Amino acid sequence: MCRQVFGFRLAMIALAAPAALLNAAPGLGVRLVGAAVVVTFMVSYVLFRDWERFGPLLLRHPSLLAADTLFGSLLLVSAGPDTTLAYVSVCTPLLAGLVYSWRGAAFFASLQSLILLLVHATLRADRHAPVAEALLLPGLCVIAGAMGSTLRNLMLRFGAATQALTTVQARLAATEAVSAERARLAREMHDSVAKTLYGVALAADGLAATASADAPDPDRIRQQAELVSRSARRAAAESRELLTDLRREHPDLPGETTPWSELTCLVGDFAQRTHLRVTCSWPRTPDADPRLPPLPAPVARNLFSIATEALENAHRHADATRVDVRAAVYGNLLRLTIHDDGRGLPPDTTLERLRDRGHYGLLGMVERATQAGARIRIGRGGHERGTEVRVELPLPALPHRPGPSPESP
Repeated sequence: MCRQVFGFRLAMIALAAPAALLNAAPGLGVRLVGAAVVVTFMVSYVLFRDWERFGPLLLRHPSLLAADTLFGSLLLVSAGPDTTLAYVSVCTPLLAGLVYSWRGAAFFASLQSLILLLVHATLRADRHAPVAEALLLPGLCVIAGAMGSTLRNLMLRFGAATQALTTVQARLAATEAVSAERARLAREMHDSVAKTLYGVALAADGLAATASADAPDPDRIRQQAELVSRSARRAAAESRELLTDLRREHPDLPGETTPWSELTCLVGDFAQRTHLRVTCSWPRTPDADPRLPPLPAPVARNLFSIATEALENAHRHADATRVDVRAAVYGNLLRLTIHDDGRGLPPDTTLERLRDRGHYGLLGMVERATQAGARIRIGRGGHERGTEVRVELPLPALPHRPGPSPESP
């Protein structure tokens, strides 16, 4: 705002300079008025063009504005208060209010008013001018000073409010980032370490039952002990992977991967471990394209985790005997479905009730689907029984060239 005021002063001085030079007395008068024109014009130009650099100098030294006022009074005496220099005089207390608060505004308004009254009394000595005309410009100086001080206070309050709002927004962003990271950590722990530790507990229970039998089988005990050992090592490895991922500066670096071969291996290992009948297929139908595209690494990781959780739920909670895993592209939509023939979800199942009971598997699946930009449906689907997990991922924004899908097991 101070820069705009100096720009206005610059224009007014340029308009009034010819009149001031023409009305100046020959000789010394012309030189003084010329020096005043140069000084006031250059001061206004420099502060208008580079306020960030020279503005603090004016703020620290109010005497500079006082000297500018005195030079401006020479122009005012020469050109007269009827020229545009009257607007320059009114701008002085306005600037003082903006820069020096109400004390500076009061001082410069008084100084400029006194100068205007003296100039008016000197130039109008031969006429009887009305009192209102003599007090008009001094009154405007007082009003301009009050306006400058008020605008300064308003801008300072606005700046404080803006800073406070920025601080609150930064705190909210930090809180949201912490909450998102906590949710991600909870999902990763549930999908990796928690499941493996649960398997370790089951294997240890089996080992204890075998060892406490009347005629324990040494070979079976050794196999179960090896299973406990492998599961414990796997839990330790998953813990290290989780810690490594947390320590990584950029866990979601861009890039593409093809998760379908890995999904096929997962299904094979799951079937071998649980002895369930599991099929993994990429259907070839008139409306489905069996060629599956590569996906960005974060999206592929989320889809893989959803499929893993759905398979584990079918094994642990659904009493299923068969699980079907299918993936295909329907137009611009990638659809991944995992269906089991188990007992299905209870009719009153909601995410809120599962969260309250400490079951976070379905909640993690929904969060991962949202993070991947996909839609997820968990229910019976079009089947008579069981549970179907259907994930639908829009593909228009994913540049890829579909390649041949892996062979189904």
